[in-house]
Amino acid sequence: MPIIDNAVYVGGQRIENPESLEQTFEYMRDKGGMAWIGLFRPTPEEIDKVAAEFSLHPLAIEDALTGHQRAKLERYGDILFAVLRPARYIDATETVEFGELHVFVGRDFVVTIRHADSPDLARVRRRLEQQPELLSLGPEAVLYAILDEVVDEYSPVAAGVQNDIDEIEDALFGAGEPNLSRRIYDLSREVIAFQRASEPLAVMLESLQRGAEKYRVDLELQRSLRDVLDHVLVVCQKLSGFRATLENALTVNATLVTQRLTETSLEQGEQVKKISGWAAILFGPTLVAGIYGMNFESMPELSWQFGYPLALALMAATSLTLYIVFRRKRWL
Repeated sequence: MPIIDNAVYVGGQRIENPESLEQTFEYMRDKGGMAWIGLFRPTPEEIDKVAAEFSLHPLAIEDALTGHQRAKLERYGDILFAVLRPARYIDATETVEFGELHVFVGRDFVVTIRHADSPDLARVRRRLEQQPELLSLGPEAVLYAILDEVVDEYSPVAAGVQNDIDEIEDALFGAGEPNLSRRIYDLSREVIAFQRASEPLAVMLESLQRGAEKYRVDLELQRSLRDVLDHVLVVCQKLSGFRATLENALTVNATLVTQRLTETSLEQGEQVKKISGWAAILFGPTLVAGIYGMNFESMPELSWQFGYPLALALMAATSLTLYIVFRRKRWL
């Protein structure tokens, strides 16, 4: 079902579990509480119901429907609209998978729209329900907890990427992995995508801290957001280091590949020289043998007493001379 969880809170306590969006809106008005509606890949009709009830801006609704948005924080009147890009590391394929989460934060409501399995918002909800004093601070507390969860999930992803980089560095000076260049390139793209997901969070969190009046963020929440910001900056620093390391690895790998090709070419050249040298040495005896091995009656050398011995001596002298020359040139 697109509606994953749907609850109304008063004073940080969960008081109602509506079975439909209509009931949620009714309980909110009757109890004067805060609604938290969690949607997973909702239909346009469901989003339209939420948008009509909370007067969500059409541009934000369009972003939520189409997806594939960059990480950002925007304000439409009294409503904040945040796009987050959670990530998780897939051990089986050694790749990073990026999701997308849209969060609408109003005076008395929070609407989350997920387009992927990550992050685990059920865990965020359980954590807040166990801290009613934090949840009582309102929708901004929910936004803080979601940001905190997204950033916490970045840590194992960064660890997985670090492990991949270590493997690449080990393979650089090894036997020579055939697809190493492609692996470095693919990992570099993942790191860049990771940077695009995480770096805007620093700007978002700084805006939330500065805008106590503009964004109605409680002072205690500002302190909590500062802690999340510190974690984001650590992740961003790691990613900058990863990117520099991969750029250097790609350069080193290209240099090593060129060096191996050059060494192979030189080795092949030496082999060609040796083959050519032996061919030249054998050419002289072959020529003499070819000439004097023929039964030509008109060749005067055939009647000489030392004709054949001279021919053999000529072959030996030619071969020895060529051998000495090629040895001095180190072709043999």
